[in-house]
Amino acid sequence: MALMSTSPRPSGPRSALDPAIAARLKRSPDGLVPAIAQQYDTGEVLMLGWMDDEALHRTLTTGRCTYWSRSRGEYWVKGDTSGHVQHVKSVALDCDADTVLVKVDQVGAACHTGARTCFDADVLPLTADAE
Repeated sequence: MALMSTSPRPSGPRSALDPAIAARLKRSPDGLVPAIAQQYDTGEVLMLGWMDDEALHRTLTTGRCTYWSRSRGEYWVKGDTSGHVQHVKSVALDCDADTVLVKVDQVGAACHTGARTCFDADVLPLTADAE
């Protein structure tokens, strides 16, 4: 299993993210926030990606999910190469402003493995009584 690196993001002009939103975000030391993609009409959790200010700005202004790929060290728009597009329906911050929830209309698979969701292949057994 390859380790994911946190490649530096491109330097250059600052993001056009609304300063009021940017001021609220609590980022990791590498400037990223986790972004959970959820199917807007069923509530199905599809995947987790990473966003910086620029990726969030692009997501908010284009209607397509844009993520920062830590392994490739570049921005990627979900579906540009696979055709498995995420059409953004809403975007929300959690109560701590350290996680983004993007409700989407997912076209095709969300997972890079071709599965609908990244969270259905390795369900862990519960050992405690779940009542």
